[in-house]
Amino acid sequence: MDLHYFQDWVLKEFGINLKAYKQNQLQRRILSLMSRVGVNSVEEYIKLLKKEPHQRKKFLDFITINVSEFFRNPEIFDDLEKKLENELFKEGKRSVKIWSAACSIGAEPYSLAIILDELAHGMNHKIIATDIDSTIIERAKKGEYTNSEIKNIKNSRLQKYFKKMDDKYYIEQKIKNMVTFKKHDLILDNYDKGFDLIVCRNVVIYFNQDVKEDIYKKFRDSLKPNGLLFVGATESIYNYKDYGFEKVSTFIYRKL
Repeated sequence: MDLHYFQDWVLKEFGINLKAYKQNQLQRRILSLMSRVGVNSVEEYIKLLKKEPHQRKKFLDFITINVSEFFRNPEIFDDLEKKLENELFKEGKRSVKIWSAACSIGAEPYSLAIILDELAHGMNHKIIATDIDSTIIERAKKGEYTNSEIKNIKNSRLQKYFKKMDDKYYIEQKIKNMVTFKKHDLILDNYDKGFDLIVCRNVVIYFNQDVKEDIYKKFRDSLKPNGLLFVGATESIYNYKDYGFEKVSTFIYRKL
């Protein structure tokens, strides 16, 4: 398989830098995709992606790992909620600026919006939610979810913040209004500044070490002093001191 040729084409066609991903893992994922659609070469697969919009969408979904749910790993989210209450809202702080990076279907930023609505209702909070995939951002904006995606939501929150129609759950407009969605590439694009909290979970693990280190440094620079970084359940940062963080919980780090 000519992985380099395919990577160059994907960068030109989609603006996605596959060279940043762990290469063995990436090759397995691409070969699996090719096998599923019955093509035997990179050239054939590129022709298919050029011709079939549905296959392009499947490729982007598969590569950008669009798997998410509300309050993913609930016990870890409970820990984050306590940190927000005890740290971000201490000393009379009235509003916060949060970045949900690689937000996928929007379950994560909306989870954060629900927490903020409960902890500091009516304040002018700012939640920026970004993803590399324009299609998934459009889905996130709709705020429409399935049973499996809302399974971790407490019943009281489900009743308060969602409306059920047929077999779908629709999030309340006031929660949707708290989140601004934008397209953003963690590898290629510039980072905004001044965040109280950055949430980036279950994404960085797919990147090679150099790219991972660069992202953590950019997150540090994007946080306010004492700002928090919340990572995924498989993403402990073992050398967090090298990036200017201290560890305040298993998956939460504070900028020094």
